[in-house]
Amino acid sequence: MLSRDGWAGLAVLAASLVLFWLTLGLKGNPMVPIGPGFYPRIVLGITAALALLLVGADWAAARKRAAPPEARAQRNYRLVAVMFLVFGVYCGALPYLGFRVATLAYIAASNALLDAPRGARGARGWGRVGLVALIATVVIYYVFEHYLLVLLPRGRWTGF
Repeated sequence: MLSRDGWAGLAVLAASLVLFWLTLGLKGNPMVPIGPGFYPRIVLGITAALALLLVGADWAAARKRAAPPEARAQRNYRLVAVMFLVFGVYCGALPYLGFRVATLAYIAASNALLDAPRGARGARGWGRVGLVALIATVVIYYVFEHYLLVLLPRGRWTGF
């Protein structure tokens, strides 16, 4: 008895294997040491392996899912809608605030919405939210701007 994850894993596994098999028919150029199917085979092989792991994990967890439906966690559809709204605001703010400022605010807001700091350690929790947002923004900016050479949007209002 597989869940939706297991069935999705089976579908991805089947698609990966079919596409991998199709790459075997690609004809290489004798002048080029790596043929046209080299990189697709790597990606499809990794995808097939991960899909197989997903199916295996889902199959192993099927025995544990026998709990009654009342014991399952409540779904929070409101939080999903709010997260989409926050992401939409982030996308709309990018041209005005720029990548660095908008991303810092987006990561902080998302982190706070998913696990808001409460109680006696609230100040420390808010510091963690800010630190995670700052570190993630700096790492993402550095990787994309300096390593991958992707030009990220500058803000009209901030010039930053």
